[in-house]
Amino acid sequence: MTAASRHSSAPPPVTAPAPVTAPALTPAPASAGAAATDAADIRAPVARRWWALAAICLSVLVLGFDGTILNVALPDMAVQLHAGTSQLQWIVDAYLVVFAAAMLPAGLLGDRFGRRRLLIAGLSLFAVASLVGTLTDSAETLIAVRAVMGLGAAFIMPLAMSIIPSLFPPAERARAVAVMTSGMAVGMPLGPILGGLLLTHFWWGSIFLINIPLIAVGIVALLLLVPESRNPAVPRIDVLSAALGVGGLAALTYGIIQGPGDGWGSAPVIGCLAAAVLLLGGLILRERTQSDPMLDFTLLRDPAYRWNTLAAVLVTFVLMGALFVLPQYLQSVLGNSALGTGVRLMPLMGGLLVAARVSERLVARFAVRGVVTGGLLLIAAAMFLGSRTGLGDGYGWTALWLSILGLGMGFTMVPAMGAAMAVLPEERAGVGSGLLQTLRQCASAIGVALLGSLLLGIYTGRLHTTGLPAAAAEQARGSVSAAQAVAEQLHDTALATSAHGAFVHGMTTVLLICGIAAALSALLIAFRMPGDTTAVDTTGPDTADADSAAVSSAAGRPGGAGIPDTGAVANAAADPGQSVV
Repeated sequence: MTAASRHSSAPPPVTAPAPVTAPALTPAPASAGAAATDAADIRAPVARRWWALAAICLSVLVLGFDGTILNVALPDMAVQLHAGTSQLQWIVDAYLVVFAAAMLPAGLLGDRFGRRRLLIAGLSLFAVASLVGTLTDSAETLIAVRAVMGLGAAFIMPLAMSIIPSLFPPAERARAVAVMTSGMAVGMPLGPILGGLLLTHFWWGSIFLINIPLIAVGIVALLLLVPESRNPAVPRIDVLSAALGVGGLAALTYGIIQGPGDGWGSAPVIGCLAAAVLLLGGLILRERTQSDPMLDFTLLRDPAYRWNTLAAVLVTFVLMGALFVLPQYLQSVLGNSALGTGVRLMPLMGGLLVAARVSERLVARFAVRGVVTGGLLLIAAAMFLGSRTGLGDGYGWTALWLSILGLGMGFTMVPAMGAAMAVLPEERAGVGSGLLQTLRQCASAIGVALLGSLLLGIYTGRLHTTGLPAAAAEQARGSVSAAQAVAEQLHDTALATSAHGAFVHGMTTVLLICGIAAALSALLIAFRMPGDTTAVDTTGPDTADADSAAVSSAAGRPGGAGIPDTGAVANAAADPGQSVV
């Protein structure tokens, strides 16, 4: 934050930004008196904009924690809540499905009725759900709580980002969003360690309780430091489209998760998958006929946007699948504690943060296509190495391919997201960012559902439960953590060995499929992505200044804050009235 403040000491632009409560692109009043009034209106928020950014960082920090801290607790939840693998999938996916489907309507509501007001409402909802989550004693109740948390997160993420253009002049927006994104990224590597510490000394519900003080401080800081902003001219909320999105994603996720247990040919599974096709197909058809759609699928006609979006979506898919299987492997198979599991996930997060920091310089030299292709190849190599994991291998092998995976994700995600947004005209940056983020959240939900179901099918098919009581056999088939608990209770080393072998076989199959998908995607990107998407000027001749340089991934900023290119995503939406969702 201090470094960012030093960089922001340059003289402000001659023309002051529009008042934060004014509609988008409203010109400043011509009279001197009105101009003075406008200057007075914006002086206070602009003067304290970096403190306001600190308040926003506190708001999104809980999402960074929640994204990784939960995965460390999954083995404990499996035992203490008697949750099977399918229920563990729903504990993760209930959050992601609601988050993905509600994010765009939430951003539009904030634009219309007040971004700070609804950001605080989202934080409050997240806090209440977290508090209830600490008191739950069943997997079904926790799934419902996670869905409510997803609704709160749907307000937090887009509104936190959309407040920034109303606080910062164009030349500072990229740096501001980079600082905010870095603040959320800090929560990712700290989440597993903090979760391990809490689970070592307290019960599993403590991972949700940690959200309460963070949210309380964030709300107070927002009230004291962040001015209200809105844009009443935003498009209306299409309730039918939102309902189609929620229903379609829920049906698709349910069908995939229940497939291994109920049978892929069962009526409920076939019915859910058919309903998902109809609902999501209806959503696409409806959005294509709207004059001002919430999800503008026509953006995918642009090859640069399409292929960079594909790369970002694939990385999200692989990351969520890896984070679902890895904690169970590290804790239940290798026998690490919750804290040990969190520490052992650090190579993944460390590689991601290192690659994200240096990717901008590589883009300047090799262009986006070269860096993204290289990143996908690193992901494929990491997945192929991971698929060679044997039951007798220790943590050293896992640490190796985790580090490579983190590097590949950083080299793919950061330049791909920046380039996808940089090719869009400014007036479509908000809806373009919304489509990108929605597709990423959908990939998260589908990744957990699909890869988790594949893992469960292989695990149950290879697990030997002959001779076990019926209740114990049913519990062991639920998850490797449950099988480990049953084996310890019955002193059955054969069951533990069978469960470990079955899980490792399922995990390596999942990683192999991810590696093949990453390798094929690298080939597609190498041959189909436009050669250079880093220098596209979408700002026009009047604004092609430092702001357009920040949008371009090729504009090197040695020593830039945090994850520099991520800031370009929000910086592309320079209109204070637009949500960057």
